[in-house]
Order: sequence, then structure tokens, then C-alpha cells
Amino acid sequence: MPPDTPRPTPASQEHDDIAALAKGGRTNFFGFFLRLAARIPFLFIAGRAAAYGPAALGRFASALVVIELTSMLCTMGEKRGLAQRLSDTEGQVHPANVIADGTILAVIASCAAALFFYLVPEPMFPGGRYSEIDRLIVIAIPPLTLTEIWLAALAYRLRISPTVWSRAIVEPWTISIMAGAMIWIAPESGLTLAYIASIFAAALTAFIPFFREYGVPRGWRPKAGEMHRLAARSMPIALADAIEWGTRRVDIFLLGFLAPPSAVGVYYAAQQVASLPQKLKTSFEPVLGPVITRNLKKKDYAAIARQVCQVGFWITAAQAGIALALAIPGEGVMGLVGREFVGGTGSLAFLLAAEVVAATAVVSEAALIYVARFKNLVVSMSTIGLQAVLTVGGILLMQHLGYNSLYQAATAAAALMIALGLASVVKSRMLSRILAQPINNWRWALVWAAAPAVVLGYLATQFLPEWAELAFGIPAILGSYMWVIWKKAFGPEDRKLFQKTKTAAPLPVDQI
Repeated sequence: MPPDTPRPTPASQEHDDIAALAKGGRTNFFGFFLRLAARIPFLFIAGRAAAYGPAALGRFASALVVIELTSMLCTMGEKRGLAQRLSDTEGQVHPANVIADGTILAVIASCAAALFFYLVPEPMFPGGRYSEIDRLIVIAIPPLTLTEIWLAALAYRLRISPTVWSRAIVEPWTISIMAGAMIWIAPESGLTLAYIASIFAAALTAFIPFFREYGVPRGWRPKAGEMHRLAARSMPIALADAIEWGTRRVDIFLLGFLAPPSAVGVYYAAQQVASLPQKLKTSFEPVLGPVITRNLKKKDYAAIARQVCQVGFWITAAQAGIALALAIPGEGVMGLVGREFVGGTGSLAFLLAAEVVAATAVVSEAALIYVARFKNLVVSMSTIGLQAVLTVGGILLMQHLGYNSLYQAATAAAALMIALGLASVVKSRMLSRILAQPINNWRWALVWAAAPAVVLGYLATQFLPEWAELAFGIPAILGSYMWVIWKKAFGPEDRKLFQKTKTAAPLPVDQI
């Protein structure tokens, strides 16, 4: 730093941190609407096309659980652990070399997993019905794994737009377009081929900016001993990532064994709608990671607590509004996919509520993986264990009482909501004790904002036809909710989420 350049004060540094977090959230909030616009055509095609339907969608969803969970494990924790490794080695090792170590591990693990599931496809298809083309879905594991690493590396440099392009534009639009084209080319395996094409397209979209940002490793050689140590250090984070992701998929996995494929297909459609607001919180993680690791090096625990609470409130506020807008006219939303999917409205409501209560757990975990990774792992394992027990117990109870498979699916969604709510309480209290700072993202203004939204939503569902309920009811719910939040809950720091602020640009690769 030149001698005439003033050093940043702690206050100005935290201002920059909040601005960086706001910029990432603003970019990804825009990405949410892009993803919503692209995901609906896919669900419409998969749900209404004669070549597909609920049963085909259910078989596809069961395979996706195994593919995406395996990919998450094969990242070796680099999705969130990479930020800490880059931060610890900054100025000492070329960043491309640091990324290369984890990349080689991920390639080896993902290729081995792909080969295994190609030879043993039964876990992907619990019903036993699949074609030779369906088995090829395993080739999506390596590019899916590498995409996570490339996007995490870009997020460390606060480059969020590649994530939006890859995840919110290229991937969902490719799967939608390809699913439509496959109806006339390969209808029996159209969803599988569309998914593979979307994953490779998203990977290419992520790789190009990654390569431009980091270039190639310099003087790097793979070392077996170093990679073994990296794998050992990264395993707790990898397992935590896989478990956090698994809480959103174990319900589909269990439904695949306990319910017919059509019920799994309906549940998957509801989950795809509910997962859209989930992207709002997961997209903050890559930006929050570098901010937390920098403050950990300075032992500024108060700043970490403030940033966790700030991001937690942003996520909770956004997800609560989206949940109200999608759940109140839920029958109309599910009806867009197809008449057979309207019975998944109960599942949709529980899944949207689960995403709201999970926000505190997610932002707390963003810090816990650095300060208490093993304790966090234990809580995560307990969460998914509780969810599995509640899911199986609820499904069996519904079967015993004679309720149909759609009621059984709704109990799986309720189990997820309960498990994630308990995880939020436990993880926020754990982080609060470690940092010796309060962790709470709840504000009572959320209740005041929800009240007019619920009233407007109720009136829309009672007095408007279905098309108008969606076209006018959803904007009215969101508009009233956001107006009250802005007036009653948002302070100066909160409003940075909607203000363009300049932050310090990261150093180029050749200056590190």
C-alpha cells in the first residue's frame, strides 16, 4: 500500500464487508427471478407432456438425489472450505495452485463415483425401471462437482455474476429447452438427456470466467501426501455440505421407497418451486465465507456476529415474502405444472415454511464451519437423522390411517420444517456462545408485513379466477409485504441491499 494511502479503519472495513454482502445478495436476488422464469417452463413440460408426467418426473427425481448428493461429497468441502484456504495462503502461494489441489481430488473422487453408479445403478432407480441412456446420467457428476469449485473460487474474488449466469440462466433454460426437444427425439429418456446437457452447459459457463480470473497453476505438481492431508482436513466441511444439502433430498429418497413414483413426481415439483427462495440463502454463502475468514484472522468476533445477523435478516425477510406469495395461491402455482400436481399444495406450503425457518441455521453454519466444524457436523448429522425418523414415521402413520400418497408426501415436508427449525435454534445458540455475541435475525416487523399480505392473498384466492390470482395476486402480496418491510423493518444497513455501493476491487492474479 502506498505511504500516502490511508489504511482502512475497522469501521470502514466493515462498511465494505456489508457492501460486498449486499452486492452479492442484490445480484443473486435478480438471479432468483431469472431462475423462476426458467424453471417454470421445465416443470410445465415435465408435468404436462404426454411423454413425461408425474411418474417419469418421480423416477428422474430419485436419480437426481443420488447424483447431486454424490457430487456434493466429491467437492471435498471446497464449496465453502476453499475460501479459508485461499485466505490463509494469500500472498504466499499462487491461488491457481491452491485451487488445483482440491480440483484434482474432486476429479478423482467424482470419476470413481460415476463409474460405480454406472455399474451399480439400483440406488438411483429404486423402482428398478431405467434405460441404458438413463444410466448415463452419472456422467453429470464430474462437471457438476467442478462447477461448484469454480464458482466458489470466483465468489472469493466477489465475482457473483458467473453464478447467476451458470445457475440461474444457462442451466435452467438449457434443461427446459432440451426437455421440450427430447419429446420428439428420445421421449423415454428425455429428462435425463436434458439434465446432462444443462449440467455441461452450466459447467462451461462457470469455467470460462474462472480461467480468465485465475489462469493456470504455476510450478505446481500433485503431491499425494498433501492431497491426503487436504482430504482429511476437508472431510468435516464436505460432510456438513452434503448433510445440509441432503436435508432437502432425503425426503425424496425415502418417498422413492415408500410411495409410488407419481407421488414422488408431485413432491419433486413442489420442491422445485420451494427451492427457488432457497437459492437466495445459498447464494450468500460464497460471499459470506471470505468476509468471515478475514474477520477470523483479526479475531473480530463482534463483526462476524453483526454480519451473520445482517445477512440472516435479509434472507429471512426475502424468503418470508416469497413463501407467502407462492403458498397462499399454492393451488394455482401447482396447477401450472398440471392438474395432477394440485394435490401437492400442502407439501409446497410446508416446504416454503421450512426454507424460512432454516435461514438462521444456514447463516450460523457459514461461521461454524470455521470455528467449530466438528460440533457443527454433529448437529447437522443429528438434524438429518431426526428428519429421516420423522419422515418415515409420518409416512407410515399416514399409511396406517388410510391417507393417500399425497398426504404422505406432505408429512415428509412437515418433517423437514420441524428438523430445520430445531437446527436453527441449536446452531444460532452454539455460534452465540463461541463468539460471545448475540445471534438473532428475527424482527417483529416481519409479522406486521405478513398481515396485509395474507389479507390480500386471501381476497385474491376467493374472488379472482385462477389466472388473475396468479397474475395480480402474487404481485399484490409481494408488493404489500415489501412496502411494510421497507417502512417498518429496514434500517440504513438493510437498505444497502438495494443501493449500489463501491467496494474495493480484488487484486489481479499477477499481483498476489
